[in-house]
Amino acid sequence: MITLHWLYILAGLMFAAFAILSATDRTNPKRFGNAAFWGLMAVSLLVGDRIGDFGNGLLVLGLAGLAGFHFLGRGHPPTTSEDEREGFSARFGNRLFLPALIIPATALIGTLVYNYTPLGGAGWIEPKRETYVFLAIGVLLALATIYAWLRPPALAPLQEGRRLIDSIGWAAVLPQMLAALGVLFAAAGIGDAIGSLAGMVIPDGNLILTVVIFTVGMALFTMIMGNAFAAFPVMAAAIGVPLLIVQHNGDPAVIGAVGMLAGFCGTLMTPMAANFNLVPAALLELKDQYGVIRAQIMTALPLLVLNTIIIAVAAFR
Repeated sequence: MITLHWLYILAGLMFAAFAILSATDRTNPKRFGNAAFWGLMAVSLLVGDRIGDFGNGLLVLGLAGLAGFHFLGRGHPPTTSEDEREGFSARFGNRLFLPALIIPATALIGTLVYNYTPLGGAGWIEPKRETYVFLAIGVLLALATIYAWLRPPALAPLQEGRRLIDSIGWAAVLPQMLAALGVLFAAAGIGDAIGSLAGMVIPDGNLILTVVIFTVGMALFTMIMGNAFAAFPVMAAAIGVPLLIVQHNGDPAVIGAVGMLAGFCGTLMTPMAANFNLVPAALLELKDQYGVIRAQIMTALPLLVLNTIIIAVAAFR
């Protein structure tokens, strides 16, 4: 049976390759810092379940130390030149995007076929992990297509991946770290503390103000933590469940779903959501690292207002 652990191994091997290639890159004056950082990421994914909580804690401290003391730099891996890229663009045009489309297509079609045909009864994939598995299969199929079609050098995907990951730097691991931080905050009772403070500020029975604090709080916590999934346990425990659902008899489905959308508005406005906002800037080689965020702010703010209105109207009918 293919389990989630297989995918951790696949990702761990990728980071291990980044570490090895970084260590041999003499164009990067901080190559050993990069090698150590991505090597620790590889260890986390490959054997994180075997080294225990203390070992993983030391690993996280190592990552934070390497990033905090600026031991990471950028090299110049041997990839295609600007002229070669322009040549590929002129020759193939928009067809160059086809390998990238293979990934979501495989994830979607594979998940539907596996779950809604007798194929799912074979038990080949760990239950509820089908989409992740087919996403990884899509990546492998896209790579195979690229090799067969464009015939790049053997290490080209890894070198390009390393170029991108070095452009993003330590921020690439922020979503993983901040999601874990959200769970810790919830377990530590931060949500209860915020709920107590909110109860002192909000006048009794003021539904509209409660909804506003919930949606704005979701957006702000998401901006701080970089991930709406990390912010949701805190805000749900503080305001969503005790005030909106229990006290005001709100619809949990509307409050939960639209509350997450309010958090996603915060995602559009924060560099902490590195995978959404810094990765595209690096991919597009924008001069302004925060250009994506600046372009999204005027979309995020009206959406936040609309999400607030939707909860206030639809959740309390």
